[in-house]
Amino acid sequence: MQILLAAATQFEMSPLLEKHPSADFLVTGVGAPQAIYQFTRRLQQMDYDLVIQAGIAGSFDHTLALGDVVLVCEDCFADIGIFEGGQFYTVFEKGLAAADESPFREGWLKNDHPLLRQQEYKKVKGITVNTVTDDQRQIELLRAKFKPEIETMEGAALHYVCVAQQVPFIQVRSISNYIGERDKSKWKMKEAIENLGKALEGILHDISTNGQDPATSI
Repeated sequence: MQILLAAATQFEMSPLLEKHPSADFLVTGVGAPQAIYQFTRRLQQMDYDLVIQAGIAGSFDHTLALGDVVLVCEDCFADIGIFEGGQFYTVFEKGLAAADESPFREGWLKNDHPLLRQQEYKKVKGITVNTVTDDQRQIELLRAKFKPEIETMEGAALHYVCVAQQVPFIQVRSISNYIGERDKSKWKMKEAIENLGKALEGILHDISTNGQDPATSI
């Protein structure tokens, strides 16, 4: 089984890479454009049985504790659209794209991989933006429009490419901060990275116990 591990930065997956230095690992860079390019290029070079994207995330949901690990079941590009009359409209709402045209379903990039259901981590809805903000009006607009639990800068890129290319994938995130909080002294980056590493080890172990050897899988 060939598994690709991916993250925006090497730092986000450092605990796992210290234990598995020969892992097939892709650094996509920060932001959706870079991630789309890097995923597309790598998937053209090699066939994978599974792509695992991992990293930190900001949370809209304060019932999620900092350091919690979640799995993303659907994601979208939340800053592609039209801002008009004080309101934000998606390209689907304005008729510029079909909400059910592949790889989209109801305007979302959804993941039905069985591994999601097999894991105990909370399943969440994510949004992907290229500009992170502490502006409360913008935050409330995103919250009202998409009703997300988490926000990242690359998640929807993974979903878009893998759904389009029909490559199995999962997106694993650990909560480092709450949306709008830019004072990093209030973040729990260290705990988030540590918990993310433990979660990835567990997921790879589950894959191995289902008939795959994690040493050769990664």
